[in-house]
Amino acid sequence: MLFGLRPILEALSAGRTLEKIFLLRGTKNSLVTDISTAARAAGIPVQMVPGEKLDSLTRKNHQGAVAFVSPIDYAPLDEIVSSLFEEGKVPFLLLLDRITDVRNFGAIARTAECLGVQAIVVPGRGAAQINGDALKTSAGALNLLPVCRESNLHETVRFLQQSGVTVVACTEKAEQEIGVVNNDFTGPVAVLMGSEEDGISPELLRLADVKLKVPMAGQIQSLNVSVAAGIMLFEVARQRHLTSPHGA
Repeated sequence: MLFGLRPILEALSAGRTLEKIFLLRGTKNSLVTDISTAARAAGIPVQMVPGEKLDSLTRKNHQGAVAFVSPIDYAPLDEIVSSLFEEGKVPFLLLLDRITDVRNFGAIARTAECLGVQAIVVPGRGAAQINGDALKTSAGALNLLPVCRESNLHETVRFLQQSGVTVVACTEKAEQEIGVVNNDFTGPVAVLMGSEEDGISPELLRLADVKLKVPMAGQIQSLNVSVAAGIMLFEVARQRHLTSPHGA
């Protein structure tokens, strides 16, 4: 955690990766303007909050500014996609729309790394903070798997589609179930998972190329998002394993 306007501005100027920045609501000076401008350019979320919020984060003299330093460095998605194609690899990506629970996020990252996902994409706002709990739950996967923070997931989906990547949404609102024979995931794929509260946002869902749901026979008819992500990612990994030279 960093606190104080000048230390945060210096961290931004030095290129340090910050998770998010909280600034005291109503503060007007050149440092606040400079921080907001630099953070926006770096894709770092900034929230204007009351003093009580800042006081709850630290008892030290925060001077109206608190920032969380990210334990990982975010990767640019366009460079990852380009390098995958250049290296002759088939992209296998995971998009997370507003997953807010850090333990869910860590568990998803762990499963993703195990099943061969090459990068995780999260939105700049409304995503779980990548902190010690997330790292611990991921069992180290977040130190191995690139994470991309994109300011606009709608533009991200369109970029991936224009790059030849099929976007597959896993949603209970779908009519088709995972495992249907005509769903071929051996090509470039990005799996899209939604938030714990209300799933994938309607706007993103409309953009998806394929919509699938997990078949269920129980009465609850609802899965934790990390479990649902594991099922969807396994189906992609299974198909790729069966069609690869080393497949069963």
